[in-house]
Amino acid sequence: MTRILTNPNDTSATEPGGLGRRTLLKGAATVAASALLASRADARDYGANAEPQRYPDPDIVVIDPKRFKAKVGNTSIKRLYTGCLWAEGPAWNAQGQYLVWSDIPANRQLRYLDDDGHISEQFHKPSNEANGNSFDTEGRQISAERTRLVRYEHDGSVTALAEQANGKPLNGPNDMVVHPNDKSIWFTDPGYGAISIYEGKLANTGSVQPYQKEAVYRLDAQSGQLTKVADEPFKPNGIAFSHDYKKVYVCDTGITHYPQAENVVWSYDLDGTKLSNPKRLIDMKLDGKSGFPDGMRVDTEGNVWVGAGWVGPGYDGVQVFAPTDGARIGQIMLPETCANLCFGGKKRNRLFMTASQSLYAVYVETQGAHFC
Repeated sequence: MTRILTNPNDTSATEPGGLGRRTLLKGAATVAASALLASRADARDYGANAEPQRYPDPDIVVIDPKRFKAKVGNTSIKRLYTGCLWAEGPAWNAQGQYLVWSDIPANRQLRYLDDDGHISEQFHKPSNEANGNSFDTEGRQISAERTRLVRYEHDGSVTALAEQANGKPLNGPNDMVVHPNDKSIWFTDPGYGAISIYEGKLANTGSVQPYQKEAVYRLDAQSGQLTKVADEPFKPNGIAFSHDYKKVYVCDTGITHYPQAENVVWSYDLDGTKLSNPKRLIDMKLDGKSGFPDGMRVDTEGNVWVGAGWVGPGYDGVQVFAPTDGARIGQIMLPETCANLCFGGKKRNRLFMTASQSLYAVYVETQGAHFC
């Protein structure tokens, strides 16, 4: 996901169909200033020489103890790396026991090695300003580049999987998941890389829909056929299967460009190759404030873990929701806006979080429901 508010001196009131840039900037600045003053005295130190965190970690918050049982009392949130411009798209490779993630404006992808904590700062560079990542059942990395969906082959070559839909260029893929049964790839196409020079290249089409209506697509692994499966979200962002593969969840961050949009997570019934019964499962409002639901993953109990932010302390980080009614049951509070997350580690019980400039991790008493 991206922020479009890049120039505080911009005299244009709105993007076509969008929010006022100056208004949003002033609001964000006010929230940030208030949060800074309120939290300066007790700000948590994540630096290399910080004192150990006392257990239990107070930034892992249990809201509903009957439904959120993932908090581990004798572990703490760790910052594994900082220095990104905008960290996104973490994905876990079980075969190689490593994590890959994107730094979109820096046009690179990084890799974290689980055995010794080594960080490869230029794992893929240039990355064509890639955003989301995943791995297929053969351990091949799939990336949502600015203009296309690609796969890194075992021999090091790169295969373009999708570049067009409906006879038009893709807006700009964002996130994807792979179904283990038929190997199909389901991905979102909001187009943030085509409406920002910071994270991509301006399409110059005069629309917040760079080339076509934003949508969710399914790519058939055998035929290569690309099919649009949903377009209810204003700007579909993160995507995840439910733990039992009966549903598909999609984050909607359309409020960045559409004033009528809301910060919600959509739920769809999954029937083979089709999606049906769209409904808004999760509302991101908390104490009268609402932040973006960017990326997400699902645990083995079916709970939905959502990277969230752009509000401030007490909100930014990861929020956990029950799958039945969308109720918020837990939080992991971070000092930075969290874009995306994934489960990894040898037991799939370590939550990795890409948050603005940094990579964080914490052990949890649950496991990721899926292989990536």
